[in-house]
Amino acid sequence: MPSRLSYIIKFVGHMDRAVQFHRDVLGLTLKFQSPEWSEFATGDTTLALHPASPANPAGKLQLGFRVDDLHAWYAEMTAKGVVFTRPPVLEGNEPVAQFLDSDGVESSVSG
Repeated sequence: MPSRLSYIIKFVGHMDRAVQFHRDVLGLTLKFQSPEWSEFATGDTTLALHPASPANPAGKLQLGFRVDDLHAWYAEMTAKGVVFTRPPVLEGNEPVAQFLDSDGVESSVSG
């Protein structure tokens, strides 16, 4: 079951300054802005900004993937030995899970 890269989360130290830079300097199209989550349209993949924290310092990136059927993908990846740090749970209107890649880096997947 194929997955596709749907977003990249960039953890930022100051949301307003980061939005201004990505919008006004880099010229990205702002989809929406809030203190906790802002998004830019970048084609097939969305750039999302999220406030930094001790667990996710400014500059850290996290990949987000999308699949057609998260529960089936979760079962398939679990059978292949993929380590999940969070099983599928509803966030808003869609299920989201988190897993570790081959380097132990956490990524998200929704479906």
